[in-house]
Amino acid sequence: QVQLVESGGGLVQAGGSLNLSCAASGRTFSNNVMGWFRQAPGKEREFVAGISQSGGTTIYGDSVKGRFTISRNNAKNTGYLQLIYLKPEDTAVYYCATSQSWISQNIHNYDVWGQGTQVTVSS
Repeated sequence: QVQLVESGGGLVQAGGSLNLSCAASGRTFSNNVMGWFRQAPGKEREFVAGISQSGGTTIYGDSVKGRFTISRNNAKNTGYLQLIYLKPEDTAVYYCATSQSWISQNIHNYDVWGQGTQVTVSS
């Protein structure tokens, strides 16, 4: 079983950038697809980005394409999400998650979740 801890969130002005990290413990991180999701107050949890076990394949939600970049370092058991050109509508709690299934936007494919890190973008 993998345990996940996110970090790197904070308050940033519109147009700014942040780098989120997802530290995984357990020996199976490299065997898992990793994804990032976000949830704003009063809204459903939304897919942001996903990356395959090797890092060779990435997918993104339409609202973040061209602005966010997902990556991973299996040797460090860590995943990353780089956020640039941030907008107020990016404000949410950001969660990383892992899946033993194939890379997907489907939230139900992900079975291990971190506790989340808050990202707030001011206008």
